[in-house]
Amino acid sequence: MIGAIARKLFGTANDRYIKGLQKAVDAINALEPELTALSDDDLRSRTVWFRNRLAKGETLDDLLVDAFATVREGARRTLGQRHYDVQLMGGMVLHQGKIAEMKTGEGKTLVSTLAVYLNALEGKGVHVVTVNDYLAQRDAGWMGQVHEFLGLTVGCITHALTDAERRAAYACDITYGTNNELGFDYLRDNMKLRLEDMVQRGFRFAIVDEVDSILIDEARTPLIISGMAEGSTDLYGKVDALIPKLTEEHYEKDEKQRSVTLTEEGTEYAEQLLIQAGLIESGTLYDLANVSLVHHLNQALRAHKLFERDVHYMVKDGKIVIIDEFTGRAMEGRRYSEGQHQALEAKEGVKVQNENQTLASITFQNYFRLYPKLAGMTGTAMTEAGEFAEIYKLEVVDLPTNRPMQRDDRDDQVFRTAREKYDAIIDLIEDCQKRGQPVLVGTVSIEKSEFIAQTLRKAKKIKPNVLNARHHEQEAFIIAEAGVPGSVTIATNMAGRGTDIQLGGNLEMRIAHEVSADLEGEAREQRIREIQNEVGARKAQALEAGGLFVIGTERHESRRIDNQLRGRAGRQGDPGASQFFLSLEDDLMRIFGTNRMDGMLRRLGLEEGEAIVHPWINKALEKAQQKVEARNFEIRKNLLRFDDVMNDQRKVIYEQRRDLMNAGDVRETVVDMRREVVEGLVPRHMPPKAMPDEWDMAGLHDECVRLLALDLPCEDWGREEGIAEAEIEERILQAAEQLHAQKAAQFGADTLRQVEKSLLLQILDQTWKEHLLQLDHLRQGISLRAYGQRDPLNEYKQEAFELFQAMLDTLRERVTQFLSHIQIRETPSQEDLTPRSPAQMQARHEAPEPQVGAGAPQGEGLQPTFRMVETARVDPESRDPADPATWGKVGRNELCPCGSGKKFKHCHGTAA
Repeated sequence: MIGAIARKLFGTANDRYIKGLQKAVDAINALEPELTALSDDDLRSRTVWFRNRLAKGETLDDLLVDAFATVREGARRTLGQRHYDVQLMGGMVLHQGKIAEMKTGEGKTLVSTLAVYLNALEGKGVHVVTVNDYLAQRDAGWMGQVHEFLGLTVGCITHALTDAERRAAYACDITYGTNNELGFDYLRDNMKLRLEDMVQRGFRFAIVDEVDSILIDEARTPLIISGMAEGSTDLYGKVDALIPKLTEEHYEKDEKQRSVTLTEEGTEYAEQLLIQAGLIESGTLYDLANVSLVHHLNQALRAHKLFERDVHYMVKDGKIVIIDEFTGRAMEGRRYSEGQHQALEAKEGVKVQNENQTLASITFQNYFRLYPKLAGMTGTAMTEAGEFAEIYKLEVVDLPTNRPMQRDDRDDQVFRTAREKYDAIIDLIEDCQKRGQPVLVGTVSIEKSEFIAQTLRKAKKIKPNVLNARHHEQEAFIIAEAGVPGSVTIATNMAGRGTDIQLGGNLEMRIAHEVSADLEGEAREQRIREIQNEVGARKAQALEAGGLFVIGTERHESRRIDNQLRGRAGRQGDPGASQFFLSLEDDLMRIFGTNRMDGMLRRLGLEEGEAIVHPWINKALEKAQQKVEARNFEIRKNLLRFDDVMNDQRKVIYEQRRDLMNAGDVRETVVDMRREVVEGLVPRHMPPKAMPDEWDMAGLHDECVRLLALDLPCEDWGREEGIAEAEIEERILQAAEQLHAQKAAQFGADTLRQVEKSLLLQILDQTWKEHLLQLDHLRQGISLRAYGQRDPLNEYKQEAFELFQAMLDTLRERVTQFLSHIQIRETPSQEDLTPRSPAQMQARHEAPEPQVGAGAPQGEGLQPTFRMVETARVDPESRDPADPATWGKVGRNELCPCGSGKKFKHCHGTAA
């Protein structure tokens, strides 16, 4: 009550923030007459002036008013579009590293030019991130005109570019690209063996378009670069053939949790089927020898009972293509993990692809947190403001519309059955078309969009335009024509994000499609005028009919997706309307607890074809959606907690790779690795408190041969009177150094340095790849620890750290072993130093199953102690015994600089 009164008197925090931007808007408007009078060259020269001011110590904030005024004038001259005041405010929100929520049709694409130009003046690169290649190319060509007019360079990253083309695009002041391409380039760069082969140049500032789609919906799954794993795919087909024989009594399905499991009776029956098929020779399904069969059986069961064709996936060109549940878009190149995709391929009878092994991966959360400054824009972000703040430290600002909103958002209509609901929708569509009112129908799946389209064609003789994953290529054109009077457009939840639905039709799109390139001069102008007049007349007709009517065929789990659909109507103050039609048979109503509503509606005497309409229904549905959103957020947050553990390790490895590539040679690193291998080797065979007759000198000899290629008289040394561990270590190290000195003399020091660097990077990559596989296996079973009252996240952190330490030990041993045994026949060519070809790798935006585990608070990030590139050595005389910071690199066997008289490794070096 008190809060409501305070908001009425003083406004919300959002209102006060918006009011605070007005002063800068007034200052920008005051400059307009002055800039309008400038010539094109004078306007363009302001870019150089801004950069000079930055060089003299001014900040971007100091330049904001002048730069925004310059961009506004540049856009007016190149695009014929002048930024509204609310668009200037949006630009300021983006520049300050926040999310600008602007309604559909408010010109978010134009808003981005303001913050992009201002931040690009630093010359460190600005990335504009879009949801697909079409929008990246469109915006780079469209908004890029403004930036190029003002003297900045613009690049665009798309799927088909070569490394050289990508490098050139990233070197531009402004780079447009999709989230997938930017993320994959980051992963690929960190698999290169030379700095000059990398394409990205670091991270500075990114603006994410449709930020809710990319940072929330897309962020549920990681980006993965994988290579082909060994193993047969025949088993998927054999197990799949058994699933149709199972009946409902053999399994339990939980749609809310999206899980299906065999009952006790089902397990016994499955065992019989597997024995008959010759897949189990003896024992039970859960014997250790049959573990892989359990995995295949579970994935096949999920494929048949949880995944629906044309809802969760579709078959296209003999391949299984995932359909994104939020956008309805086909996710080309994306595959389910853990054999689920192979199970679906077996189910649909298409070729079963080999499973893949992860070579590199990163989540979008951790990728976008690499940017020191991040901003975003969308029409629907306020419902997820908590997640943006918690995960990305991004604040959401709700900007007012340029003109008052006139859309009529009607209460939902709830029917008892889906048939009654669809009858009402069909009748409404027919009524709108007769009146000349354009209609956009939103559905949740391909199956339902095509059902409605088919019903309209047969029952009402209406020919709708259908936009779903099957017609993805025509998306922009279909949506551009959705505002034509009497048109009926049926779309899955993608609803043409990024393309305006303009009443009367999209003038620019029609000119591009209908005006032939052969037409010139007056004939071309005449044809353009005809299209303009036709679009103008159609717009007046659509306005008269009430604007765009948006019909939702059911509620989505997320309010944000519903709001996106509603937001297609009522752009720039146009009239419009929206209404959702629901039934008790809808998934949301059926799964999330409305069992008693059907009986209640019957008792109230609800007749066939009648709907219940009441604001309370809307509120009840909104609460149900909030609960689902909260659950989904917890799943995403838990996934991120697990990935943060790997991310700490990933950052260490990638930093070391870059340092290694930067180093002139890695001899010091190799020497240190060899020394640490020997220091670990000797105590294993000569335990510190063991008697000499308990030493395993024969084993030490064998390990010296295996790891160091040294045939040393270890057993003779062990019989020497008074011999100690340190003395043995020194002898082995001296022999190893002597061997490597001989190799340097034989093959040339420069050649050996080059081989050391190349081998170290390649072995590091191989060891890291194996480590990722171990982490995948660890994660698959870690949730079971919760049954033992142990927190899976803490268990995962501890064991992942131990695996990482073991990986580093393996790395040291392998590098030492390879370099000790290597025989160089010729100088390696540059081809030998390049990473594997793209044909050997696959970039995937994978869709793994949620990791369910106890959600413990995230602990401190792991800080591995191992560093492959050490600090430089310093002059011993300049070291201050009391200040370790002055010691620089100290050899493990040097006397400790503190003056204790002990070796460094036995004194201050014990903590290193």
